[in-house]
Amino acid sequence: MATNNGVSNGLIVSFGEMLIDFVPTVSGVSLAEAPGFLKAPGGAPANVAIAVARLGGKAAFVGKLGDDEFGHMLAEILKVNGVNGDGILYDQGARTALAFVTLRSDGEREFMFYRNPSADMLLTPDELNLELIRSAKVFHYGSISLIVEPCRSAHLRAMEVAKEAGALLSYDPNLRLPLWPSAEEAREQIMSIWDKAEVIKVSDVELEFLTGSDRIDDESALSLWHPNLKLLLVTLGEKGCRYYTKNFHGSVDAFTVKTVDTTGAGDAFVGALLCKLVDDCSILKDEARLREVLRFANACGAITTTKKGAIPALPTESEVLSLLHQA
Repeated sequence: MATNNGVSNGLIVSFGEMLIDFVPTVSGVSLAEAPGFLKAPGGAPANVAIAVARLGGKAAFVGKLGDDEFGHMLAEILKVNGVNGDGILYDQGARTALAFVTLRSDGEREFMFYRNPSADMLLTPDELNLELIRSAKVFHYGSISLIVEPCRSAHLRAMEVAKEAGALLSYDPNLRLPLWPSAEEAREQIMSIWDKAEVIKVSDVELEFLTGSDRIDDESALSLWHPNLKLLLVTLGEKGCRYYTKNFHGSVDAFTVKTVDTTGAGDAFVGALLCKLVDDCSILKDEARLREVLRFANACGAITTTKKGAIPALPTESEVLSLLHQA
């Protein structure tokens, strides 16, 4: 941490999609049975940006929205939450992406997407705010932006520019299989940029998908290791997380909370981690300090599951500290 009051100075730029999830007013029913839906703004990269800002960090979002009411609403949500919007673009011809989400009775989710194509898919390399991207200390992204052109080329260009400018590259594949033409294509494209990232976070489900193994153990995780990697994280839901660096590995337990909706928990975890790393990458070489940061990140993820929707549930630093003190 560069300052004593916990406020981060380095900019975290999050790249990718922002959309609206329509969530049934009743849990545990199919989309067809849902009596009504609530609008829940989301999209993993945008959630991460807001998670960072809510914890007192500096965040910016780069992506394309529809020039429609929903697109302007999403841009306003970023602004209200203190996220720099200089990287936001609007598409005149395409709509903001929508997703209908089923909340199963166990809090897990199923998705039905409306993107044919949506504005986020139409971002071109020429439209990128390169000045903003070059000012990033951390550049964070997912894999949904790799699915189709021209957004894929914009993603690759943004990564390259951020890396050249000295940013730490952070990758959360955030697998959404229904969006990919096939599972094979998803695996291939997610892995196509694997060796560029220095921090990678995968869920237990993504670990199984990417390795083709049903074992969630150290051997399976380390099969994803690459020489440029500084930190590999596997999140295990209510079982906490595992961490792997060049010199050490281990696990950190989760916090027990009453889970209502798991949406955004992984994004809160990533935002918290990046917030702590952005001004002090030496944490990656110090196991005791890394464990402390991951405990903080686990607390952020846990709090996010106690409320419906991602963005309203993302915690402030004081909420996290209060959970840490109770534990």
